[in-house]
Amino acid sequence: MSVNLIARARAGDGEAFRQLTDPYRRELLVHCYRILGSVQDAEDALQDTLLAAWRGLPGFEERGSVEGGSSLGAWLYRVATNRCLNAVRSAGRRPRVGWRLAEVAPLEPTRREVVWLEPYPDLLLEGLPDHAPGPEARVESSEAISLAFVTALQLLPARQRAVLILRDVLGFRANEVAAMLDTTVGSVTSALKRARATLGSRLGAGDRQPPPPAGSPAEAGLAARLTRAYETGDVDGLVALLTEDVWVTMPPVPLQYQGRELAARFHTAVTFRRGGTCRLVPTRANGQLAFGAYWRDPGGGPLHAIGLLVFTLTGNRICAITRFDNSVLPRFGLPGSLPG
Repeated sequence: MSVNLIARARAGDGEAFRQLTDPYRRELLVHCYRILGSVQDAEDALQDTLLAAWRGLPGFEERGSVEGGSSLGAWLYRVATNRCLNAVRSAGRRPRVGWRLAEVAPLEPTRREVVWLEPYPDLLLEGLPDHAPGPEARVESSEAISLAFVTALQLLPARQRAVLILRDVLGFRANEVAAMLDTTVGSVTSALKRARATLGSRLGAGDRQPPPPAGSPAEAGLAARLTRAYETGDVDGLVALLTEDVWVTMPPVPLQYQGRELAARFHTAVTFRRGGTCRLVPTRANGQLAFGAYWRDPGGGPLHAIGLLVFTLTGNRICAITRFDNSVLPRFGLPGSLPG
C-alpha cells in the first residue's frame, strides 16, 4: 500500500502524499515543539517539513532515511529536525521582554533567565500514535512533553537539543541520528553526553514524586483547593499547597522566584494586588493542570485575563507555577475577558 502511495506521490499525486504524511503530522508537530519551544514556530516548521518532503520525495527511496533503512517516518523526522535547526539558526535576536505591570514594582528575583517558551494544549496531544518509541529511548512520553522538560531543552544548544530528543525521547540509535544530522557517531555521542549532563543538573528532581494521574480524585481535590485559594485571595491557603522550593516563573520575562516566601510575596503584591482576586477557568497544557486566569477588581467590572497558569505537581504539592501572557489564550479557546 505505502509503496503504491509513494509511487503515486512521486508522480505528483497530492492526495497520495497527504495519505502518506497525515499519520505523522501530530507527532511531528510535537517533535518540532520540543526543539523550538513554541507552538506557532512548530506549526510553521511542520509546514516547511511537509513542503520539503513533497519536493524531496523523488529521492527518498534512493537515499533512504537513515543508515540501514528507508522508513518514511524516520525520513520525515530527519527532514523535520533539520528544518527546526535551520529555524533556530536563522531566528533573529528576540527583543527583550521586561516587567509589564507598571503599577507594581517587581520583586528582586532569585535568578534572571530568559526562556522563550509557549505552553502546548493537551487537545493537540490527542490522536498521537500509540506506539512505543525506539529501542534506546530513556524518557517517558509524559515527561517528554512536560513543561519542566521542554523548558530545560530550550537551554541546550540547538544541536544538543536535537540529539537528545532523537536519542532519549524517540529512541533512534546513534548511527541513525548521525545520518539524520549528517555527522559522525562520535559527534552524536559527545553531544548527547553534554546534553544529558546539562539536563540532569537543571531538572535534578531525583526526589520528585510522580504527580497524581490526570483526572484522578487526588488531582481534582488539589485543583479545587487551588481554585478556591485564587478566587478568595487566600495567600496562606495557596502557600500551603506549595513545596518549599517552588518556582514562580513568567517566560519570557527574565524574573524567576524560588521558595514559599517569595511565592507568597509575589502573589500578595501582584496577583492579589489592591485586594483583587482571580477567577480560574480550567484547561490542560503539557499534560498538566492549567487555568486561564482572570483578575477580578474589587471595584467591580469585567474580569480581565492575566494569562495562562500552568502548575507542575510533585505528589500532592505544587513545585512550579508558570504564567504565560494573554497571547496564548486563543489556542486554549479562552477569551480575553469574562463578564463581572
